[in-house]
Amino acid sequence: MTPTTLTKRADFLAANRGLRVARPGFVLLVRPNSGPNGGQGVRYGITVTKKIGNAVVRNRMKRRFRELLRAALPQHGLPDHDHVLIGREGGVERDFAQLSQELEIALQRASEGKGDRARRPRQGDRGGNRRVT
Repeated sequence: MTPTTLTKRADFLAANRGLRVARPGFVLLVRPNSGPNGGQGVRYGITVTKKIGNAVVRNRMKRRFRELLRAALPQHGLPDHDHVLIGREGGVERDFAQLSQELEIALQRASEGKGDRARRPRQGDRGGNRRVT
């Protein structure tokens, strides 16, 4: 089964409440996507923030991640789960083969249910960029 792409913001936010596996080049988020009609298959999404670099750098990183996921998810992806890759600072410079290995390890850890500890919530951030005066 070929993986499909996540398009809705709500799906990305739901994945953020799932299992988190951090690697040097990326963070993998995994969450079951089963609904009332059963699972929706293997789905993936990619996020790279503006902190990483300009548009050229971000797009290059997204292309590399897309290719990694297309190669790894059919064999190693969790069935009926959403997989989200979040780019990290060193992800662009990392060797592609090394990223591929790290993704396989991250998917293996996720399938075993061994995620990293949860992030602590940000101080004062309650869903918006409010300026306190």
